[in-house]
Amino acid sequence: MSRSQSRFRQRARASRVLWLLAAPGLAYFLVFHYGALFGNVLAFTNYVPFLGLSGSEWVGLAHFERMFGDPDFWNAVRNTLVIALLQLFFFFPAPLALALLLHSIVGDTVRKFVQSVVYLPHFLSWVIVVALFQQMLGGAGVVNGWLSDLGAGQISIIGNPDLYDPLMVAQLVWKECGWATIIFLAALSQVDEQMYEAAALDGAGWSRRLWHVTLPAIRPVIVLLLVLRLGEFLSIGFEQFFLQRQSVGPEAGEVLETFVYYTGFASGDFGYAAAVGLFKGAIGVVLIYIANKVAHRLGEQGVYKG
Repeated sequence: MSRSQSRFRQRARASRVLWLLAAPGLAYFLVFHYGALFGNVLAFTNYVPFLGLSGSEWVGLAHFERMFGDPDFWNAVRNTLVIALLQLFFFFPAPLALALLLHSIVGDTVRKFVQSVVYLPHFLSWVIVVALFQQMLGGAGVVNGWLSDLGAGQISIIGNPDLYDPLMVAQLVWKECGWATIIFLAALSQVDEQMYEAAALDGAGWSRRLWHVTLPAIRPVIVLLLVLRLGEFLSIGFEQFFLQRQSVGPEAGEVLETFVYYTGFASGDFGYAAAVGLFKGAIGVVLIYIANKVAHRLGEQGVYKG
């Protein structure tokens, strides 16, 4: 046995425990993510569960032709794009702003308390979050109760199609903003304090230190997260919209995730639903490729090299 083979076996034995710990996570991704990719073949068949793939009719690109001519599909695309853009412009920078605020807090006790408070909504299910918003902003909610006591007219927020998109983004910010600060706080903790001291000695105020020291130092993390977010641009969530779709109707509340669900599971049109899901995934691949190329042009590593 050669010396290199002996070293390889020693390292394998030494890392056996680490491989055992990683095995459940690897199995999850192999089965439910990579293994599930084979299900995309449904997009090219009139899939019938009782007949299986071998017994279902092969239709080629018929579902995609139907998709591009379906007004309900384009309605879901339009709603998804509007909400995705709102999330990109309002939700993505919110955790960064909150992380900068938390990082500026001097007292460790106060910082830990605020962090615990803003992390808490992440651990609530969407059922509870929607119920809380309903109790606050619904027709018989707390806000309308206060307005009635003051003699003012009630406002319609929950169930108002015109306010549905901003409400969805506000719910997401309230629930996930605190949790999303973790990566930014980790990046901010790596910024060299001597750079702040040098900038302060040169007369730089808080805003100039932020612009010339903090943001350039964490720019690689911001670019990386932005590239990953663009890759999931059309994946805006399912539970949140599924729970509130009926309050405003499909015209305003239908997004691609709920469209796939109702088309596939409620209507039994699995082939067409798979075609819509495959189209959404293909758009995500194209977006992450373009965003990664732009990151390289800006001098950042991005998600992958090349």
